Amino acid sequence: MGLFNTDLGGLGDERLMELVVRGNERAFATLYDRYQRKLLSYFHRMLWNDRERAQDFLQDLFTKLAQQPASYNPDRPFSTWLYSVANNMCKNEYRRQAVRTAAAPLLKASANHTAQAVEGTALDHEAFNRRLEEELEKLEPDQKATFVMRHYEDMAIKEIAAVFGISEGTVKSRLFYTVKKLAAKLPEFNPQPQTQAPAPGR
Repeated sequence: MGLFNTDLGGLGDERLMELVVRGNERAFATLYDRYQRKLLSYFHRMLWNDRERAQDFLQDLFTKLAQQPASYNPDRPFSTWLYSVANNMCKNEYRRQAVRTAAAPLLKASANHTAQAVEGTALDHEAFNRRLEEELEKLEPDQKATFVMRHYEDMAIKEIAAVFGISEGTVKSRLFYTVKKLAAKLPEFNPQPQTQAPAPGR
């Protein structure tokens, strides 16, 4: 009875995980529905825009969660713990694929860059995104992950700090130098808005 027969959507992540540990499949499904799109997007950007690989990693992540729910540390916010696990999975994949970086996507993006850049504002924006993706692939894994979490996943500085187990100041410093590095590589696009200080609490 009780929570097993009620709508679980209004419960917080940590409470849902308590139920998952006790074997509540509906609680697990609720967490999956809550995070699967965000994590698929994260894996897609972190894993060379390979959608099939991203889907496999998403499946692997939640399979591990289903099989070993007690691996979650209840002293940490569930969302930051989940992203830290996802980030570690990406790092392991980088090690396995050390020789095969993102050469193919980079070449594909470069081949279309000139034609796209002169087609108008919409294609200018598309060309910028392609160039940005190229440069993101060249960053150190932690720099790329921090940038993706902040600018694509819209995670707060505090959340990112919790994912990496570092201070908020370190996150801000990492973002500053990452954006500075990207801006130096993409001067014609002038990505200045990305360097603005985050709003309080974000």
